[in-house]
Amino acid sequence: MIRIGTGYDVHKLTENRKLILGGVDVPYEKGLLGHSDADVLVHAIMDSLLGAAALGDIGKLFPDNDSLYKGADSIKLLKAVCEKLTQNGYAVYNIDSTIIAQKPKLAQYIDKMRENIAAAIGIPINSISVKATTTEGLGFEGQSLGISAQAVCTIICKGE
Repeated sequence: MIRIGTGYDVHKLTENRKLILGGVDVPYEKGLLGHSDADVLVHAIMDSLLGAAALGDIGKLFPDNDSLYKGADSIKLLKAVCEKLTQNGYAVYNIDSTIIAQKPKLAQYIDKMRENIAAAIGIPINSISVKATTTEGLGFEGQSLGISAQAVCTIICKGE
């Protein structure tokens, strides 16, 4: 059986934080505010995977009121999500994702993001798509107030 899931995440840009996207430390004057490392791309991917398997969402699995996840590396959390999927009889087939940000330009970091995500999930890099787009100055992303990400995944039930 094939299942499809979608995920969305958004975080506010703020001073004195690193900008982590797809497990990559992107040089920029601001970073994303959040309980963990606030990696919106990986968060959207995790939610798409959990949704496809009907296993809840990252807020349920990694609550932001639990000090265990304060400053957590989202790539490590992605590995935990994939372990949960495996325990429930699912395998990840592919991911398609988009980062929505006016700044910074992300093209030079995309391949490393794909590499990090593929390694965390344990699938080939050609099964991971990461794109970046702007909003032409519109909305909170366009005004550089925050960054959002969307993801769609396909998982396969190994037991059926």
